[in-house]
Amino acid sequence: MNLSNHIVVAPVLLPLATAALMLLLGEGRRSLKAAVNLASTAAGLALAVVLWIWVDARDAPVVYSPGNWPVPFGIMLVADRLSTLMAVLAGSVGLAALLYATARWQHAGAYFHVLFQLQLMGLHGAFLTADLFNLFVFFEVLLAASYGLLLHGGGAERVRAGLHYIAINLTASLLFLIGVAVLYGVTGTLNMADIAQKLPDVPASDRGLLHAGAALLAIAFLAKAALWPLNFWLPPAYAAASAPAAALFAILTKVGVYAILRLWTLCFPSSAGASAGFGADVLVWGGLATLAFGSLGMFASQRLARLAGYSIIASSGTVIAAIGFDAPALSAGALFYLASSTLAGCALFLLVELLERARQVELGPQQVDDGADALPAFADAEPPPGANLDDYEVALIGRAIPAALAFLGVAFALCALVIAGLPPLSGFVGKLAMLTALTDVGGTAAWGLFALLIVSGLLAALALVRVGIRHFWTTQDRPAPHLRVIETLPIGLLLAAAILLVVNGDRALAATRATAEALHQPSGYIGAVLGAQPVGRGAKGGR
Repeated sequence: MNLSNHIVVAPVLLPLATAALMLLLGEGRRSLKAAVNLASTAAGLALAVVLWIWVDARDAPVVYSPGNWPVPFGIMLVADRLSTLMAVLAGSVGLAALLYATARWQHAGAYFHVLFQLQLMGLHGAFLTADLFNLFVFFEVLLAASYGLLLHGGGAERVRAGLHYIAINLTASLLFLIGVAVLYGVTGTLNMADIAQKLPDVPASDRGLLHAGAALLAIAFLAKAALWPLNFWLPPAYAAASAPAAALFAILTKVGVYAILRLWTLCFPSSAGASAGFGADVLVWGGLATLAFGSLGMFASQRLARLAGYSIIASSGTVIAAIGFDAPALSAGALFYLASSTLAGCALFLLVELLERARQVELGPQQVDDGADALPAFADAEPPPGANLDDYEVALIGRAIPAALAFLGVAFALCALVIAGLPPLSGFVGKLAMLTALTDVGGTAAWGLFALLIVSGLLAALALVRVGIRHFWTTQDRPAPHLRVIETLPIGLLLAAAILLVVNGDRALAATRATAEALHQPSGYIGAVLGAQPVGRGAKGGR
């Protein structure tokens, strides 16, 4: 093992060390803590990108053993195409949410920066671990941090939604732990690659117990992934959370999706003997029901915050349904769509507060949005001689749109295009890739997903157009909102990333195709993990 291998554990240790440092700094010094938090989060994103590029160049997983124990006794971290992709998404969403929070939300409660870093630690650990029990540990770390972030800012609505959120996640965690215990009793190991290798040899007398343990794990993961009917907690919880917390939560449901994708393709491929494809129908039909529920929820929502929550449900349902078909081409399109919808969902949650603020702003008639820390607005000027004037002697043609309002309008339109899957942005590319793959898959369920992808896009477009009319077309007498640049910057960066996915669509789709092919041929992952050996004189069990 050379020094570069240690970079695998860096995305986990960095936020842990940062959280400890900020605890030592105390509850004061918030400006210093914000700077430390931003630097650490940006560094974590850079590390995730480096890992992603490194794994892609190697075309093989990188395995790291923190305790230098032999497989399957030691804790193993594995960086492969899927885990590094998810780590990059987590880092991107985290940096955007934190930038937005530095405007004012960091002052709304205690230990915001500590909880934020612990959340990132749990996310990166869940994506990189190769062990079921440590997956449970990292799940609990990120969930414990999310409890505090959900309640950040206080208020009865957050407390009420938080209690429901905590109750359902604690129940899911209990099922997770029971499922892990059952699988350990059947296979004698918790290393995911080792479980996958031993599954075909499980005797028929233990096969039912094996499937029961897998089903318990699936219920826990699907509850966290917001599968219908286990997703009743999500819209009120995400709508009640503060804007940066809700934006960060856009990646939380994808942790459950990631766990399903990782374990199902690893443990139940076509080579798994009697367990091959176990639970595929549940994933497909459950995903279809979730997609339909999320689309109808978006269409019925009157509040933009709840609409954004239902869009997260719809995206989770889309990816889960696509996973169940066990088709690499379909999974490739679903992974592209997952990345696109996560970025757009995060941006939409940040926009929610700005749009609501724009509706409620109460500035004097002569005030304009041109503060030092805000996007400047255009001040009214005298109309040129001979201009056509309305009844109030205001120019009908050439009237400037305030920059803040223009930004909100453009950002909302771009979010709407991505979420609805309309051309020319990245949501359309992901849906088109899935639609093309579904024509080759065939079957009732495949055509059902084909139709739902189109209908869900239509319902999302109608819902978002209705919201846009309410926020932008009925605002003639409303003064321009006051927006800080630090609030608009993360939204712009997220949407720029979504645009880059289109500009570099061929390369992005090639990357997701390579990721999907590696997932559906798990022998490479299993061989890399089980082939890892302790190194150096300190190798335990290697003497």
